[in-house]
Amino acid sequence: MKVIYLQDVKGSGKKGEVKNVADGYARNMLFPKGLAIEANAKNMSELAGKNASAAHKIDVEKQKANEIADTISGKTVKAIAKVGAGGRLFGAVTAQNIADCIEKQYGCKIDKKKISLKTDIKNFGTYEADIKLYAGISAKVTVEVSEN
Repeated sequence: MKVIYLQDVKGSGKKGEVKNVADGYARNMLFPKGLAIEANAKNMSELAGKNASAAHKIDVEKQKANEIADTISGKTVKAIAKVGAGGRLFGAVTAQNIADCIEKQYGCKIDKKKISLKTDIKNFGTYEADIKLYAGISAKVTVEVSEN
């Protein structure tokens, strides 16, 4: 009997996979526990629709990441920080500060977790930041820290 797995079943199959299993295993184990459904025409077309939807969502996310990378790659982000004692920074410039500055200056909303800094920014000057937008899609920006 062909079944479509609804959840991962250890040693048997993964979610969304279509497999041939024994009739008794399907009727007595998989169906009652809601782990799988029968692979009839209706269920197969629903699975195909879900797979197409997931593929479209991934394509849209990649396209959006490419657009953001084209917009900010190689640009300079100006960050303004408070001056502390001795002409040094009061605190530090964080990934959240950089994400906010990118949104203000270029209109691109970026999650702070996607920004990686080589060193902590605790002094004025210019620094490099890598932004990983999607798998295989990244951008490098220069962060210029100045006082207000």
